[in-house]
Amino acid sequence: MTTVIKGISSMATRLLLAELVAGFQLRSGFRVDIESVGGVDAAKRVQAGEAFDVVILASDAIDKLLAAGHLQAGSKVDLVRSGVAVAVRAGAPRPDIASEDAVRDAVRAARSISYSTGPSGVALAKLFERWGIAEEIRDRIVQAPPGVPVGTLVARGEVELGFQQLSELLNLDGITVLGPLPPAIQVITTFSAAVATGSLQADAVRAMLDYMNSPEAAGVKRSQGMDPI
Repeated sequence: MTTVIKGISSMATRLLLAELVAGFQLRSGFRVDIESVGGVDAAKRVQAGEAFDVVILASDAIDKLLAAGHLQAGSKVDLVRSGVAVAVRAGAPRPDIASEDAVRDAVRAARSISYSTGPSGVALAKLFERWGIAEEIRDRIVQAPPGVPVGTLVARGEVELGFQQLSELLNLDGITVLGPLPPAIQVITTFSAAVATGSLQADAVRAMLDYMNSPEAAGVKRSQGMDPI
């Protein structure tokens, strides 16, 4: 009988995992089924006791699930680091984002702004507070629903300036990626994986995670806008 690995991940790693899973399946003969949803919803489903073999989320979310006993102690593996980029609708004016001051000016000038519900969005909200503009722009912030890429809202013209993981913006039609946030305010998220408590496929999951951190996988990670660990 074919070994089946069932997993859940956040949307930020969806395309990366699709490529890595395809490579692993060819080499192992295992079947891997990873569902990608909003990170908040993924964590809630794991907390509710839904059965998975592997969980792939932001590192801090994995830590919380480990602490609560939903994931096997000692099984956490860091996979990639991912930075935030800025996007506008294709054909729209391209504001300068080369410096912290330029990004702040672009945010203040935008008619609408959106960022994810994940850790990068939390960090951006804190950045806007530090800049002292949180109240000024509050009514212009469009919260992307969990699982809906910010870039999709930008492409539809519902949002003028979008912030999200570069990996989630790279392959979307209808937008122009202005580039990553400048180093002074860049938000780096580490995405990690761990074996779910109760999984009967722990050895297969570990083999898959070893492959996902192999030199062969590094090029795939870079092509998806992420950095290998």
